[in-house]
Amino acid sequence: MQKELGLKNIYVKQRGMTFIGLVLVIAAVVFLAVLGMKMTPAYIEFFSVKKIINKIANEPNFNEMSKKDIIEEFNHGADISYITIIKGKDLIIEKGQSGNVVTAEYQVVIPIVANASVLLDFSATTAK
Repeated sequence: MQKELGLKNIYVKQRGMTFIGLVLVIAAVVFLAVLGMKMTPAYIEFFSVKKIINKIANEPNFNEMSKKDIIEEFNHGADISYITIIKGKDLIIEKGQSGNVVTAEYQVVIPIVANASVLLDFSATTAK
């Protein structure tokens, strides 16, 4: 009798996502979008720090610059680029075989939800 009514074929042809599945997919996409939006400013600031360090390293008198000169140059660039996470005094400045080596290492903690956070480690250097 079911075969005559075609009820069996109705269940075989039904395909697709359930409402709960759709809600879970949307929630995952929204979570990843929020995570990306919260992490983007930290990466933008890191690329600005890296750009300033590379600019200092490309100065013609970089190897003759004192620590004070490097710190002042970094602070000047950081003020222009609105960098607040790291200051010139936080830089690691060493004399290497081929001249000065400037390194900036820092961490950024980004709160996500309640007590869950993301920790990002950043490191930029003039060492080749």
